[in-house]
Amino acid sequence: MIPKVHDMGTDTRGLVAYLYGPGKAEEHIDPHLVAAWDRLAPDPGRDPQATYGDLKLLLDQPVMALPESARPAEHVWHLSVRAAPEDPILTDEQWADIARRMVAATGIAPEGDDAACRWAAVRHADDHIHIIATVVRHDGRQARIRQDGARCQAEARKIEIDYGLRRLNIGDGTAAKRPTSAERHKANRQGKERTPREELRETVRRAAAGVASEQEFFDRLAAAGLLVSQRVAPSGDLLGYRVALPDDRNEDQEPIYYSGSTLAPDLSLPRIRERWVGNGSGPDPKAAADRSSGSARVNPSTARRQATTAVWQAVLVVDQSDDGQIAAQLAAAGEVLDALAKTSAAHTRRELRDAAWAFERATRSHIRAERGHDRSLRQAARDLVYGGPALGRGEDGATTAMLIDMVFFLVTAAAHWHGKKEHAQQAAAARQAAEHLRAAYQAAAPMYLSVMNQRGRRLSQPLQRKQTTYLRQAVPELAEQVLTEQGWYALAATLADVEHAGHDPAALLAEAAERRELDTADSISDVLVWRLRRMADLPADPSAMPEHTATAPTAARGPAQRATHRTDRPAKSR
Repeated sequence: MIPKVHDMGTDTRGLVAYLYGPGKAEEHIDPHLVAAWDRLAPDPGRDPQATYGDLKLLLDQPVMALPESARPAEHVWHLSVRAAPEDPILTDEQWADIARRMVAATGIAPEGDDAACRWAAVRHADDHIHIIATVVRHDGRQARIRQDGARCQAEARKIEIDYGLRRLNIGDGTAAKRPTSAERHKANRQGKERTPREELRETVRRAAAGVASEQEFFDRLAAAGLLVSQRVAPSGDLLGYRVALPDDRNEDQEPIYYSGSTLAPDLSLPRIRERWVGNGSGPDPKAAADRSSGSARVNPSTARRQATTAVWQAVLVVDQSDDGQIAAQLAAAGEVLDALAKTSAAHTRRELRDAAWAFERATRSHIRAERGHDRSLRQAARDLVYGGPALGRGEDGATTAMLIDMVFFLVTAAAHWHGKKEHAQQAAAARQAAEHLRAAYQAAAPMYLSVMNQRGRRLSQPLQRKQTTYLRQAVPELAEQVLTEQGWYALAATLADVEHAGHDPAALLAEAAERRELDTADSISDVLVWRLRRMADLPADPSAMPEHTATAPTAARGPAQRATHRTDRPAKSR
């Protein structure tokens, strides 16, 4: 249940007329009174003799009884209370009870207070009510309604429990602004999945992923098909920007613009600038120039493999660093997800898009990001964008599965961190993103794991026994579980590839397994396959590797040579 306190006003009749009127998009259905300060209050929706003016006069009586000099400048209080889409349709009697609880909790009409303010609750849709009140009490004093928003939220959490409604997490003021009812009704009427505000927020976030300059940012907005209006100071300095969808227009056929800050707190121009100026947090300047000129495009598979390494480094940061650095990593992780969704193949695109959409909420909290610690992730996001769309097959399809697997663990680590910090909404958003990533992985990985499993089953018996020995030597506490998994043969084939490439399979497997989050994996063997292939720099696509049937692999590298695969581990984690 979502209560929203609107700005104070001066026009009682105007608000009454709106609540009982057709709405901005003809969305008001059967407006009527469900509760009021007096059970005999007139109801212009159901009583043909009652008028808007009658209700307005009665609501304003305590205000008008004061000398004009003593009347508050703004005396009209307005609260809307909306149920979640999956909640059952409540009766008028239930909404009346909710309205009484809200006005009592906020100080408008405390329970048992005969001198309280006058108020009325109007229902004009199945899923919400509006409460209008005047803030002068019958005794002439003004109601004490400080912190009314927080009190509404606290009461809403109790109402959710009492009525068995969807229980929402307590907000912290860092969420993006929700679309208005009029915006939603307009989108529904036009058959659109999302409102213009939501569509613009997603498009602008994607445009900002890995961006390295203002010019590049605005070029990406234009390339995405948005109308862009810049706000420029008399000095010529750029102060801000607004964007609009070409087909979203008002009654006068003018584009409806939204400023970046109204789309999301971190999409204002000053906040976007923080990503690349002042502390070296942006992508490498030379690389930025090369990408912009098209002279150094990145192969999609290479971009995904490099992003996988950057994401794993970020997982270690979330495990070990201070809060400001972690906040920066999570913000940059959102850019990677946006870039991945933008460049994904058709069979993973929807889930990755939904994952990025959900994780957006997990990228913001009141902990200030210490920019400068997110350069690797931002460069990874940039390379994904300039690498272009993946085909979803061969090496880039396999590296996509590898990257999705790694991003899943970063998002899960983000959920744990937000949970420890009691960031309820952010933790829930990260968990939701993880579920979409799990679905994307299940769409991306099976074709490659199936090939690896077939290769593992074709290993000679001596080689299969050798891989089993490596497994029991490296991870004795996990070995029996892994041997029962369907993916064991894929892991056995990967261990053979690791050894053929000159690495020590047991040592590398032990290092891969000691890293966190195996307990959240559906298949431990799957996770170990991707980690080993990344650490040993093996092709993600198993079809690029030779079959192994001999019992004598290439000699394993010595310690000095094996050390090369450890360079992605910060010294603190050793």
